[in-house]
Amino acid sequence: MLEFPRVRERLASYTSFPAGRELALSLQPVSDADWVRLLLRQSAEARRLISIRPDFHIAEAYDVREDVMRAQKGASLEPAVLLKVLKTAAACRMALNGLSKMARELPSLWNMAQEITTLPDLEGEISRCLSPVGDILDSASPHLADLRWHIRDTRHQLQEKLSSILKSKRGQEMLQEQIITERNGRYVLPVKVESKRELKGIVHDVSNTGATVFIEPLETIDGGNELRQLEVQERQEIERILATLSAQVGAAAEDIITGTGALARLDVALAKAFYAEKIRGIEPEIGGEVGNGRLLKLVNARHPLLKGEAVPLSLEMGKDYAVLIISGPNAGGKTVALKTIGLLVLMTQAGLPLPCADGTVLPVYDEVFADIGDEQSIEQTLSTFSAHISNIARVVKNSTPDSLVLLDELGISTDPGEGAALAQATLMHLGGKGTNVVVTTHYSELKAFAHLTEGVRNASMDFDPVTLAPSYHLSVGMPGGSNALNIAARFGLPEEIIDQARSIMSKGSQEVEAMLVDLAAERQRLEGVQLFLEKEKNRVLELSGRLESELARIKETERQMVREMQDNLNREIAGLYRSIRDVENELKKQRSRERVQRARQEMERLSSEAEKRGQELGQRLAEISGDEDSLEIVSVGDMVRLRDMQTTAEVLAVNTDQGTLEARVGDIKLTLRLDNVDKVVSSGEGDGAERTVIRPKTTRPASLELDLRGHRADIVEAELDAYLNDAFMSHLPEVRIIHGYGTGAVRDAVREALSSHSLVKSFRAGGQGEGGDGVTIAALQ
Repeated sequence: MLEFPRVRERLASYTSFPAGRELALSLQPVSDADWVRLLLRQSAEARRLISIRPDFHIAEAYDVREDVMRAQKGASLEPAVLLKVLKTAAACRMALNGLSKMARELPSLWNMAQEITTLPDLEGEISRCLSPVGDILDSASPHLADLRWHIRDTRHQLQEKLSSILKSKRGQEMLQEQIITERNGRYVLPVKVESKRELKGIVHDVSNTGATVFIEPLETIDGGNELRQLEVQERQEIERILATLSAQVGAAAEDIITGTGALARLDVALAKAFYAEKIRGIEPEIGGEVGNGRLLKLVNARHPLLKGEAVPLSLEMGKDYAVLIISGPNAGGKTVALKTIGLLVLMTQAGLPLPCADGTVLPVYDEVFADIGDEQSIEQTLSTFSAHISNIARVVKNSTPDSLVLLDELGISTDPGEGAALAQATLMHLGGKGTNVVVTTHYSELKAFAHLTEGVRNASMDFDPVTLAPSYHLSVGMPGGSNALNIAARFGLPEEIIDQARSIMSKGSQEVEAMLVDLAAERQRLEGVQLFLEKEKNRVLELSGRLESELARIKETERQMVREMQDNLNREIAGLYRSIRDVENELKKQRSRERVQRARQEMERLSSEAEKRGQELGQRLAEISGDEDSLEIVSVGDMVRLRDMQTTAEVLAVNTDQGTLEARVGDIKLTLRLDNVDKVVSSGEGDGAERTVIRPKTTRPASLELDLRGHRADIVEAELDAYLNDAFMSHLPEVRIIHGYGTGAVRDAVREALSSHSLVKSFRAGGQGEGGDGVTIAALQ
């Protein structure tokens, strides 16, 4: 009824050997959800396998299970059967070896293949004894090789004796032909009948014409007897070899039977993959209970046996409703939709891929009940209703909440009023216990019932509202009109009959049919609008995504530019500090009023420039991205550390709108970004309180000492100045400068530089244990 056997036949056509074909033809749906999931995983992995290894296949194999069971009972197998055993064992071994390389990617198939036991010894013995065409090889046993050597030698001696007779003058006169032939396994000569007394021997045959007798000469009889004995011994040795090989097969019977079964299951899994490729199929998801029902969701499903491009079927039931009533015109595809649903459920529970799209979800039913007749048949007899009701009674009696029920034209073949009432009562009973039910109907009463009853939903097979031709597309949510009169007109029924029928129909029925046609047209228009809007939505989303990506790129470019500006400013400020120190040093060296005034002006200019550049950078950074966290934790009076300069500053003001703060470093005021400073948290009170700096983990302080040993005195001042600057920024209280003793030139240069350096409070020679006069200890401001 649902044509599942035809699907099995198609699957079987993709198998590689008889055992696989037999297994494919015997597949049955199962109701164990875990087992169904395993079968579907095997199918999915087989699809994966042929995608990465298109050359993978089951090598030539045979279903030898009955033969090996005979061997297990002591039977001797023919060479042809032994060759089948050999090829099957080899196919098992190759499949196992091939899958072992992909065991992690294909765990389900690998578990299946692990049931195979390789039989290298058996393969080797059969290969040693039999040729590829089944001949027993001389290598099968030393005795056989020796016998065959003697047979060849004896045969050669016989042919030599017979050849001497052929070549003799007497032989040429009495022989009908100059040939050696065989009769009854004996070598003979064809002698003319009139010369038969001239050659003594045994007559083995006479020609049909009676003109020739075939005689075994007396001198070759002993050799012929010996040859026959050797051939008998050869046959006996061959039988012994075959019996030995058969006994080895019998001893491995269980492994061969198990391996053949596993190979058959692998063959079926690969057949599923090839079949899926043919039908463009996927493995559905197995769902469970949803609310009070069982979710059945088909996405672009197609009937696998329909030729050509079938119109896809999409529906979802079991979540909001358990009963679906499909209406629509005759020949519009209602029965096909019903069969498609049922067949795909059976295929799923047999572990087969489905011709559907991703997102398809099916439950595992305990039983699928179907009552589907030929609704296009014009042969309606009185027994039709009886058979129909008998099937319905069986369904009602045996179905459970975990069943699927498919009913084609429920309540037909009787009075329409009674049939519709009976159909409603049946659906109320089935729906009441939560059974998933799909029904086709033409009854308006059932359409109204679906509209008014919770848990029941209408669906319709669409048609073109202009041409009234069926589209075979299922729409869930509203009923469909039968359009019987219009369809009858399309099929050639005379117009006067159609008009008469319309006049007989009640006004209400005509209005309902007209309304359904209008609804179909309106739905078609709305679907067109919805499709257009969906396309526009996707286009807008795509443009929005591209715009956001471009804005992000611009933002990142801007941030990078500001980082570069910040780096440049940090370098400039560091240069300004050095310039300020140079001015201070100049003030200490040059005490004239004019120079002091010029130095003060230069310091004011540098401070003003540093403050201005800091404000510009802070404002620009605040425009790009403010740091709300910093706004919350930094306030006026706090001490902060500049991350990039490793120096501290006192917060004078906080601009929450721009995300900046104003800070003082010595006598210099700077405008800084909040996210470029770290708050310094005091653990106690007073000037001596310990302070903790909240800063990134990557901050690295300057070294506590500078080693200048081996340096020239003329470059010491530059290195010392850079080091003191870093130490000051790291807030080191004092530093240790190692210059060694030597000539004293480096020591003098160091101490001379320290005496005038603005960052140095005082300095002294190293004490005992500090390096003595080879070290200078400097206290910083």
